[in-house]
Amino acid sequence: MGVIPQPGILEIKLYQGGASHVEGVREVLKLSSNENPFGPPQSARDALVREAHLLHRYPPTDHAALRNAIAEVHALEADQIICGVGSDEVLTFICQAFSGVGDEVIYTEHGFSMYPLLARGAGAVPIKVKEAERVVDVDAILSAVTEKTRIVFVTNPGNPTGTMLPEGELERLADMLRDDIVLVVDGAYAEYATGYGMTFDGGAALANARPNVVMTRTFSKLYGLGGLRVGWGYAQRELIDVLNRLRGPFNLSNPALAAAEAAVRDRDFASRNVAENARMRDWLANALRDMGVEVDPSQANFILARFKDEAQASACEAALQSEGILVRKVSGYGFPEALRVTVGDESGCRRVVHAVRGFMGVE
Repeated sequence: MGVIPQPGILEIKLYQGGASHVEGVREVLKLSSNENPFGPPQSARDALVREAHLLHRYPPTDHAALRNAIAEVHALEADQIICGVGSDEVLTFICQAFSGVGDEVIYTEHGFSMYPLLARGAGAVPIKVKEAERVVDVDAILSAVTEKTRIVFVTNPGNPTGTMLPEGELERLADMLRDDIVLVVDGAYAEYATGYGMTFDGGAALANARPNVVMTRTFSKLYGLGGLRVGWGYAQRELIDVLNRLRGPFNLSNPALAAAEAAVRDRDFASRNVAENARMRDWLANALRDMGVEVDPSQANFILARFKDEAQASACEAALQSEGILVRKVSGYGFPEALRVTVGDESGCRRVVHAVRGFMGVE
């Protein structure tokens, strides 16, 4: 090829999403992509339909209505919010704005697989650090920091682990990082976290207090809008101003903006989904533990089921797939012996447990 891409791009391995189909099976139970089993709220569907007559109009460039809704619901400042095509786009902006050739971007060994891809896309070098028993290790991150470090990515709750940083550790990490390093707190699953009281805000307070902290969130999980691709980030105004200079003026469509605004204002829907997810998450985890499958306490909408070895995990995945159940192999995340299972509705979770019991030979 005569043209030469920027450094790092040819090292990117294309992202592989969760499987959606099983050959020969009509009614597939898809639990491979952490999607909301109940879909989006009716309020969002209605808003989407109302926007149909405006498909010939360009959307607003400032996303003001959606930013105001997010700010009202989460007690944030609207002018400190940026909206993107999923939180992935906001993460892309961060890498483009604050890293480049010769810089280093830190992420943890079981963190979201997009982080090294985004770093390489900006020409930076991704630096992977160890976790401690599948939990982000703040000391390991701090030990990996060099004069070249420009960004640190932390997923909290983790994906695919579902684990949380111990309370106070995120703040300690922010305190110990240099001011010229951007700390990104990826809270894609923050709404599902339980047991942290009203003080858990996904990193918003840190973003308010420190000029180098960005919190990102998404509408793809709790709100069931993965197909519309809407996410957002929160940071101090100066940092958001930088990111907005990279954002395309019409990056979100009118239907996506309207559906997201309706969804975030639908607090009854959110509360019901969080409660039901917690109920079935605990039931599913305990049922698998009773069969000898190791499962860490999860604070997300999935569990990480760890088998005795890679062979058993692969065999279980094949057994589930033969019954039309799709889960996610997570070898690429450093867990060849594990399967990530989205928490479905009650019938879906019971179907998974029944299939695993059959595979394990448990009565």
